[in-house]
Amino acid sequence: MCGRFASYDAYPKLARRLGVVVAEEGPPARYNIPPGTWITGFRQVVHDALPEQLDFWWGCRPKWAKGKAAQPINARVETVATSGYFKHAFARQRCLIPADGWFEWLATETGKQLHYITRIDCEPIAFAGIYAEREDGSRGCAILTEPARGSAAEVHDRMPLILDDASLEPWLDPDLTDRETIRNAVRHLDASLIDHWVVNRAVNRPGNDEDAGLINSA
Repeated sequence: MCGRFASYDAYPKLARRLGVVVAEEGPPARYNIPPGTWITGFRQVVHDALPEQLDFWWGCRPKWAKGKAAQPINARVETVATSGYFKHAFARQRCLIPADGWFEWLATETGKQLHYITRIDCEPIAFAGIYAEREDGSRGCAILTEPARGSAAEVHDRMPLILDDASLEPWLDPDLTDRETIRNAVRHLDASLIDHWVVNRAVNRPGNDEDAGLINSA
């Protein structure tokens, strides 16, 4: 799954890769982003237009799901295209969430141990996401997850779906709506590029978001 992540250098790097004009003051560096907060991502609404930056509420509840309906923060790749909650978004409202890494908790004999998982080459991570309009007109998103691969599988059985560079454009392309076409057009990041290490348990406090030391090896 993905329930906490960091995004500090990834936004401008991914924006430039997508051809998006980077604002002079982009989103602030965040080292411990929890669900139920606003996060910055990219979407594309017209095939031949450049992607655009948009703020998403991390929690996806379509406007037809009223009241206290669930706001999932993750969507499984195995079912996202067929789920009543997500299938429209998967077909027509896909997005990218820039990240530098994410956190997972590993159960040990002495309690849960926090790990930071990232790319070993320090390149930006592009989480595959979907979004839907909420009742108030804003947009909420969910990050897709897949079975963990590479060293990430040492920490947790699920991980975010991270797209390789060649998959960014087709993932955002609103003209691609067919399930098999989308799946054939995108690839996840090579598992050999994933690494992790133990970090301080201060990450357990969601409000602790501005400390760059949170991602350092404990």
